[in-house]
Amino acid sequence: MLYLVALLLHCLPLAMGQYDICKSWVTTDDGPSWEFYACQPKAMRMKDYVTVRVDPAGITCGDPPERFCTHENPYLCSDECDASNPDLAHPPKLMFDSEDEGLATYWQSVTWRRYPEPLLANITLSWNKSIELTDDIVITFEYGRPTIMMLEKSLDNGRTWHPYQYYADDCMEAFSMPARRVRDLSTTSANRVLCTEEYSRWAGSKKEKTVRFEVRDRFAIFAGPDLKNMDNLYTRLESAKGLKDFFTVTDLRMRLLRPALGGTYVQRENLYKYFYAVSNIEVTGRCKCNLHANLCTFKEGSLQCECEHNTTGQDCGKCKKNFRSRSWRAGSYLPLPNGSPNACAAAGSAFGNCECYGHSNRCSYIDFLNVVTCVSCKHNTRGQHCQHCRLGFYRNSSAELDDENVCIECNCNQIGSMHDRCNETGYCECKEGATGPKCDDCLPNYYWRQGCFPNVCDDELLLCQNGGTCYQNQRCVCPVGFKGVLCQQSRCEADKKDCDGAASVHGSLGTVLLGALALQLRGWVDL
Repeated sequence: MLYLVALLLHCLPLAMGQYDICKSWVTTDDGPSWEFYACQPKAMRMKDYVTVRVDPAGITCGDPPERFCTHENPYLCSDECDASNPDLAHPPKLMFDSEDEGLATYWQSVTWRRYPEPLLANITLSWNKSIELTDDIVITFEYGRPTIMMLEKSLDNGRTWHPYQYYADDCMEAFSMPARRVRDLSTTSANRVLCTEEYSRWAGSKKEKTVRFEVRDRFAIFAGPDLKNMDNLYTRLESAKGLKDFFTVTDLRMRLLRPALGGTYVQRENLYKYFYAVSNIEVTGRCKCNLHANLCTFKEGSLQCECEHNTTGQDCGKCKKNFRSRSWRAGSYLPLPNGSPNACAAAGSAFGNCECYGHSNRCSYIDFLNVVTCVSCKHNTRGQHCQHCRLGFYRNSSAELDDENVCIECNCNQIGSMHDRCNETGYCECKEGATGPKCDDCLPNYYWRQGCFPNVCDDELLLCQNGGTCYQNQRCVCPVGFKGVLCQQSRCEADKKDCDGAASVHGSLGTVLLGALALQLRGWVDL
């Protein structure tokens, strides 16, 4: 019975989805014990836990009351915003409320009555907690989307800010950036900050309300258009530098820089139709718990990870007091499918729990560094957990971290390469003139002779021109239509008789053959 229970608990992570279960109770030859897995909380609607701030002061309409109109009825300005009247007020909280019976409620800014002074507004969302985005950010605007805006992110609770995406009807004019689409990015540029015109141009339709930050399209670069290959996404999140942090935020800020213009220039005679109005902001994500928790609860006004693996802290970012026999590490998505928990360990159990991915069976405690490290890594691996490749080897992208063939030899050409090391894709660093993944080929105008040398044929190291090739490093053999020591002279320019096609062909071929024969005879004489 105990065995069946253990088997059921072990299968639960597969039944409930990856990274939902932190541990299970298993039976081994040494008796029952906990088996740990990497884990993370489920995704949820993060707007239910957000605090919002709108600035500058006075940017929200209604104090004093003012009238406004819309682009559909630009001269029927009978609507009014009045902060003292609940039926006419548009406070920031209406960006996150539930809209009953299809009636849109929204935050609204003042009108652009001070034109040509810019109408600027910042909407800041704060969680006081690191969260990881799992779906698109969707902002719904009433009465037209801004023609220019920015989305910014913070990773340190608003102390510093970084651009996340630019939006404009003309990216080059607004931000001096070419317009790009997320779906055109590649695996090496998936975390690039870009400018898009897709959500800013006036469409003249009430249905065109949303502005997106496309998280799913960036995931699809690795997981495919239907996000079916999530294993590849998890692998990339673990291995690609900066990719995991790209989808992590503590705060988001929308900088609204120019309102919808209705597809025309600013009409100064009617400035009451220019303003911002946001009815909804959807942010879907999960608490960042560093793969050490599968639950995240709202306590005392903020989100808190329910930490496992002997970790603690708001993000499970450190080891518990009595479990610090080695340095804290975040959990890892690798090796698939359950990942590595990298659990904190007590002093008496540190050596038994050290993860070496099967490349070492011995660990050592380094006292002055307070870390446990794997000893004598095999299979051409190195590092504290045998997780890196030795110099002269690179990571096999099709193998898991615990595969004996995880590291492949670079095999750089000893003559054409600078050294025997290569980058993470197996490409070697080539000497001048050499090319190819292993530096065993030559660039154009170079030839191989125990290395790549310029295609030269005289003491001054001048190159054969016009497609000429160097014969035994002594003479340029010229193509049809050219002659001279370096094939630098056109036959037609030198001799009008050679402009005839047939004569030119026969003359050139004869010159080449005679030149080659002369060189061969010279070699025989030298012998």
